[in-house]
This record gives sequence, C-alpha cells and structure tokens, in this order.
Amino acid sequence: MTSLLAIFLILVTGYLLGRIRIKGLDLGSAGVLIMALVFGHFGVEIPSIIQDFGLVCFVTSVGFIAGPKFFRNFKANATSYVLLGFVIILVGALTTVAVIEIGDVPAALATGLMTGSLTSTPGLAAAVEAAGEAGGMASIGYGIAYPFGVISVVLFVQLLPRILKADMDVERAKMEAATSVNVKTYTGKLFEIEPDGFFAFAAAVVVGLLLAKITIPLPGGASFSLGTSGGPLIAGLIFGHFAHIGPVNISPNKKLLENLRELGLILFLLGAGTSAGAGFVEILSQYGAVLFLEGAVIALLPMIVGYFIARKVLKLCLFNALGSITGGMTSTPALGTLIRVTKSDDVASAYAATYPVALVAVVLASQFIVILFS
Repeated sequence: MTSLLAIFLILVTGYLLGRIRIKGLDLGSAGVLIMALVFGHFGVEIPSIIQDFGLVCFVTSVGFIAGPKFFRNFKANATSYVLLGFVIILVGALTTVAVIEIGDVPAALATGLMTGSLTSTPGLAAAVEAAGEAGGMASIGYGIAYPFGVISVVLFVQLLPRILKADMDVERAKMEAATSVNVKTYTGKLFEIEPDGFFAFAAAVVVGLLLAKITIPLPGGASFSLGTSGGPLIAGLIFGHFAHIGPVNISPNKKLLENLRELGLILFLLGAGTSAGAGFVEILSQYGAVLFLEGAVIALLPMIVGYFIARKVLKLCLFNALGSITGGMTSTPALGTLIRVTKSDDVASAYAATYPVALVAVVLASQFIVILFS
C-alpha cells in the first residue's frame, strides 16, 4: 500500500469512526488517531514530514486565531495560567514517582509513560537524553501511554460539561466576558500581498521554525527549545496580535485559518498514530497491561486536580478552566475537540497561555525524574 493511499484511507475510516456517538459522546478527530494506530500496527508507515507539517499548520492557526485577545487575556490571568501549568505537570511527575516506587517500574520507562500521557514529545526527548543507554525504555513507555493520553483529554473535555450539567450558552457568555478586550483596529488602507493570507501564514511559520531552533542549556547537559510545536505557536500569537506591519496586512482570512487548523490536526494525529502503533501490541505483551493502567492514572490525576484548582481556587469559568487543562496537558487534539464542543475560539487563548509553561515544566520534570530515580 502506498503512503498516499494509506493517508486517505486512514482519514476516511478515522472520520467515520469519529462520528459514532455513544450516549452523546464521540471521538471526533481522535478517531483518526485510533485508525492510525491500527494501520501502524500492521506496518503502515507515513513519512514524518506529514506529522510535522500537520503540527505546524495546527499550532500556527491556533496562534493566529487566539492572538488578538491572547496577550491582554494573559496579562489579566497570568498567575492562574502559570500556576495551572506547573501544578498539572507537578501532579503528573509525583504520580510518576509513585509508579516508580510502588510499582517497581524502571525510572526511564515510567518517565516515558508520563511523557506519553502528557503527549509531550519534547519531554520524551529530554527523558531519552537523560536516560542514556536506557533511553529505549522511555520510548517504549511513551508508545504505551500516548494513545490514552490523547483520548482521555478528548473525552474529559466532552464529559465534564455533561457531568456538571453545564448550560453551554451561559458558559460561553462567561468565557466571552472573561476574555473581553478592546482590540485596536487599523483605520488606514491595508496592502495585501496575497488576498487569502497564505503569505502571512507562511511568514509566521518561517519565524516560528527559526524560534524553534533557539536552544537553552539546562542542568545536567540537557537542553530546552520551543520545538516544532512551541515556536510556530508563539509566532502565530505575535502575528495574530499585531495583525499588520504598518500598512501590510499579516492577518490571514479566518476561514482559511479554521481549515488549516483542522487539516493540521488530522495530519498530526495520522502521523503520531502510525508511529505509536508500530510494535504497540508487542510492547504491551512484553511489559504487561499494568503499564497501560499506570499510564492512565498519570493522565487522569493531573486533569482532575487541575480542574479543581482552576475552578475552586482560581475561580476560572468552566471553558477557561478546560482550555487551561488542555494546555497544561500539552494536548493538541483535545484543543480541537474543545473548540468544537464549546463553539468558541476563545478557549484557545487559555490553551496558548498555559501550554508554554507546561512545556518547560514537563521537560525539566522528565530530566529530573530519570536522574534522581535511576
């Protein structure tokens, strides 16, 4: 089977699976992930550029859409976003330490479970580097926990409003009020290099990928960078915030951004799923299904604790809390689901604000756990 045929077969079957509703719940775009895992298990390989291209399209689109409100919203809620980002990763890290100590799981393998549960590739890279010869164990743990890490957050953001019997219209109004800012508009005539905004989008991606190459040394010989996910996200936020440079328009058409966001999401899931699916069954057979359960606990506890802190301590509205949780869990797929469920692009602001904090925290936590408990 050619890669091109496999891509579209996975997309068709994945969307059909995602449309199946059970008691009002569906997998949505995450259905593509499930089918990608199946195809990956049977040996289908997708070029890595597909996953990278999808990720860049998704996060850059999110940045553009959230940009007009992001910086003002972040200024008003900065403490909450920073605290949530650290707390969610801290709970995940402490749960991982418990798995190591109680479950007698090797530190590298357990850290891989944590990075998979948090769907954090930069965290995995830090764990592999810190583990040295045992780095392969971290990759195994990541492969086991990654699918549940994606699906759990996707279902969480759908289930919680139903469990709470939330009035979605009321919550949407609260979110809009919480993110209400005065956005200055340019009153002069704007010059467009290209009418739909592909030029501005491509320019933001270029800037983002250059930002992604900036490396910051960390203790122990490891390093941190924004990576393919963080760099374009930041660039999209900046471009979306300013919207123009003098008379030059750098704000793409919103419909274009929404289409690129969906295309990017499904391509990312397709690539990630086929990679994780390869050898997935064999890994579980070798190390036992209990690892899957441990990965599930590492994924669920941070979300539950994060929600209660967001709502009870920080007094965030429901949609803002859920957006922050998707950012704290570094869950790109869950943001796509949350936007669809809430019918509000404003949740992307909370995601974008919490995500960089969580990204740094998970890289540091991965490194420290491997070093301290190996």
